[in-house]
Amino acid sequence: MLIFTLAISANTVSAAEKKDNAKTEMTAEQQIQLKMITSRVEEIKAMDKSNLTKAERKDLRNELKEMKKQARAMGGGVYLSVGAIIIIILLLILIL
Repeated sequence: MLIFTLAISANTVSAAEKKDNAKTEMTAEQQIQLKMITSRVEEIKAMDKSNLTKAERKDLRNELKEMKKQARAMGGGVYLSVGAIIIIILLLILIL
């Protein structure tokens, strides 16, 4: 029963991460890095990609994916939904 409950709360936590858009304050270094990422993305969008080879386009896609991961990591955090909090409280009550 404990494993089942933990499995449900893990899914709830991951779902809550995707839906919440709460902004966290960033340091000056993170803000600079975010500006660099956004300027590079705009630069890539403005490029004429018709002259690029298949390998160059693949490299651009990979670069964009990496920048997207970095941008998400900067604004990250762990969010718990109400359901997950209730389950955790119930488990604590049962255990204690």
